[in-house]
Amino acid sequence: MNRAAHLLTIAVAILALAAAGCTSDDGTGTSAGEPSEIAPIFAVETTRGDFNLSDHLASDGRPVFLNLWASWCFPCREEMPAIDRSAAANPGVKFLGVSVQDSRDDAVAFGNEIGVTYELGFDDDDAVNDAYNPLGLPASYIISADGIILEEIFGKVTEEDLAEWFAEHFG
Repeated sequence: MNRAAHLLTIAVAILALAAAGCTSDDGTGTSAGEPSEIAPIFAVETTRGDFNLSDHLASDGRPVFLNLWASWCFPCREEMPAIDRSAAANPGVKFLGVSVQDSRDDAVAFGNEIGVTYELGFDDDDAVNDAYNPLGLPASYIISADGIILEEIFGKVTEEDLAEWFAEHFG
């Protein structure tokens, strides 16, 4: 096997492992580190009206915790109460959960069942999913107040994870 074919094989194996689910042995999310890329701008209808990332960054001043989820995603169900508690404990961060690859009715029912109090949005046209292109669900992004992705987290997050990342970036 030549060097190029060998490297391609390794790359395919890494992508296959990532697609299989980027969670650690204990089932919690893994961070892709500090990507330092500009967050894709998006707008979604939410349970509270509309959310536009560009408008938020220009007027609100708070960083954003963006969580991509779906009603059919079991790890999403498990992490949402922890995200909700973190949202209550961190009013200096805007929490937004966006339902992707899901029906709006199922997403609303799911949010009501879990009792989520942070804002939930709906990616009806797949624009958010396409822009962020997560490796799977759940996927979360910590976005600075100036629109830079500070963390990409693939897999379920915990309150402890969030407290650690917030302390590291905003502490």
